[in-house]
Amino acid sequence: RGQGRGRRWTGAFFQYLQELFTRNSKQKDFILLFGYNGTGKTRLSNAFRDLGRETDANGETIKRNTLYFNAYTEDLFTWDNAYADDGIPKLKLQAGSRFFSGLPGSTLDRKIRALVSRYASFEFDIKTEVDRNGNLTEAEVLFYPSGAEDPDRESGPIKISRGEENIFVWCVFLAVVDLALAGDAQYDWVENVYIDDPVSSLDEHNVVVLASHLIQLYRDADDIQMKTVVSTHHPLFFNVLHYELKSLTGIDATRLFFNQNADTREYTLRYEQGDTPSFHHVASLVELDRVARMGEIHKYHFNVLRTVLEKTAMFLGYTHFGACIRRQPNDPDGILHQRFVDLLSHGKYSLYDPDTMGEETRKYFRLIVRDFLDRHPFNPILFSHGEISLEDPPS
Repeated sequence: RGQGRGRRWTGAFFQYLQELFTRNSKQKDFILLFGYNGTGKTRLSNAFRDLGRETDANGETIKRNTLYFNAYTEDLFTWDNAYADDGIPKLKLQAGSRFFSGLPGSTLDRKIRALVSRYASFEFDIKTEVDRNGNLTEAEVLFYPSGAEDPDRESGPIKISRGEENIFVWCVFLAVVDLALAGDAQYDWVENVYIDDPVSSLDEHNVVVLASHLIQLYRDADDIQMKTVVSTHHPLFFNVLHYELKSLTGIDATRLFFNQNADTREYTLRYEQGDTPSFHHVASLVELDRVARMGEIHKYHFNVLRTVLEKTAMFLGYTHFGACIRRQPNDPDGILHQRFVDLLSHGKYSLYDPDTMGEETRKYFRLIVRDFLDRHPFNPILFSHGEISLEDPPS
């Protein structure tokens, strides 16, 4: 507990987080911090960043150790709207930031493209200029509609939507994290990663996809030397990160709840205990029950279903979510249903084009949801009455 006193409090708070990292002898360190909107998470992320920053007599940064994603990260990307003369909208990148130091060359560009293809369908071209020492001096991004393989085609570049821009910024950050995890020389200064609320404008299925892709970077890394903090106000994002970390990487992240009393301005920090930080997965299960009945089933619902199954398995002490589906170890139907969930919860589904499934696949989805609810009796008041039909409802 402590009083809110600007930098004094935020600095002390993150010094405490760094002490937690120091105490933990594990190579892979991860802290999840939950806090409601308005508690000052962005200010805290800046305080954490500043703890690892050294400046000279002129106030210029000469050393840093934290790669961060927060509201200020978006300021590194600005639209050049003065394009009346050439008619070309450009997204300008702040070339002086070490955030973009890996752009010269093809590695970062290639990683960004691979990530963007998971989320959206637009094309882009990153143009850079460097000085005689190879340092980045200018960088901009031109965007094109889906399928625009030739950047010089007659229709020219477009200005993407705000939502698509947010996705692009997030993919650039993920690509930088990927390089830092791999020990790339351009990011050898990164000792800490701080991620603050990257999901504020996303709906639930996109939150699941985003969290899953973030953890996949850590799962695929050969040797993780960095310390990571993720702060969020989103319960589902918090929970998915916790369970994905534990199931895919074996990291049992330190989970903290951060709050500020509106009257006393006193901050409270407490540890989250147990395997169910909150019961947001029940709301997800209610939504799965609804779409199973209404027929509005999309491929991303298998992502949500897998998350619910994994949380239930962990709560019941099972080592795999398949135990929540199979009635017996060699149950052929259960093995088939587990395979459906495995295959359809790992696809690269677009956030803007969630394709519906074929009739047979929708039937299996309904069957899995119905059998799960029959075997695991949640409070029936939360769900629709009657049995889930395996057939598509009449239009």
